[in-house]
Amino acid sequence: MKRPFAASIWREGEWYVAQCLEVDIASQGQTEDEALANLKEAMELYFEPPCATRPPLLRTIEVEVGAA
Repeated sequence: MKRPFAASIWREGEWYVAQCLEVDIASQGQTEDEALANLKEAMELYFEPPCATRPPLLRTIEVEVGAA
């Protein structure tokens, strides 16, 4: 399934930075097109389902809340 995302692109020194506005992911490249392609790849990896080789360990933790 494909979904559109908005990306902001700007130049920092000799690099172009592309950042997704809906998800906090960014990448860079020497051109705008390269920065966007790198951002697309980073987002595809981010949304790729995890492939665990063994079941994860589940633990319970206790956290103090509302303490002043």
